[in-house]
Amino acid sequence: MAAKADALAKQFEAKVQEATGVLERLSDADWKKTTSSEKWTVGVVAHHLAGAHEGIAGIIKAVAAGQSMGNFTMQMLHDMNAKHAQEHAGATKAETIALHKKSATAAAAVVRGLSDADLGKSGTVLAGMPSMSVEQVIGGILLNHIDEHLKSIRATTNV
Repeated sequence: MAAKADALAKQFEAKVQEATGVLERLSDADWKKTTSSEKWTVGVVAHHLAGAHEGIAGIIKAVAAGQSMGNFTMQMLHDMNAKHAQEHAGATKAETIALHKKSATAAAAVVRGLSDADLGKSGTVLAGMPSMSVEQVIGGILLNHIDEHLKSIRATTNV
């Protein structure tokens, strides 16, 4: 385990803990409010956030293994997110928090298992965009994903 990877994992776990606290404090009424950023209910945003940790960890593993995400486009990502929003419109707070914790634990383990050499490897994450190093994927996608959606949930609910 690299010290840098461990520090990134701890940073991720701190954000996860913060998000968990926010999700746990949401009322039933909060859960049903629509966010101005995503135009989804808070519950759908929370479920999207919770389920994405492992998916992003998969990207991290792929780039660390010297692979690229190929022809994965921003439109494909938007379509995938819209489908998720429809499929999980009825997700409960309890199941979402459980998914969040499970998915975050798996993602933290992936990050913690990276070497310094792994952190420096680069690959294409989104078609048409510059390649990203594993460390950039962790900061720019894994950590930022929590920040963006947590900000939206907080703005909508005042939690």
